[in-house]
Amino acid sequence: MNKKTGVFIIGEAEKSLNKLSRISGEQIQKGIKNSFEIQLFNSIKQKIKWIKENPFYGSQIEKKKIPEVLIKKYNLKNLWRVELTNFWRMIYTIKGNNVEVICFVLEICDHEKYNKLFGYKRR
Repeated sequence: MNKKTGVFIIGEAEKSLNKLSRISGEQIQKGIKNSFEIQLFNSIKQKIKWIKENPFYGSQIEKKKIPEVLIKKYNLKNLWRVELTNFWRMIYTIKGNNVEVICFVLEICDHEKYNKLFGYKRR
């Protein structure tokens, strides 16, 4: 039996996606067919589709590497990462039961914000 899968964009990811949607929509109305924002927005839509088809599509982040701030904010048990265009990242968690699997996208961020969130230092 295949479980029903849902993908929800919440928190900071929802704010980022709404802003990106607005900017890319305005650019398309102006006749711009290819920009950083349009590429990123399309990359996010594609990855969300792939996550809906396979919730385990991304790379699982080791439990010991999950930022404490995210554990406290979302009561996380797992965290997954998907690489987007231009070195951006999408962070999500998977929750489920016997009937359905729900993925919550928590963050859509550039490489610098991702490194800061996970405490990675530049070399």
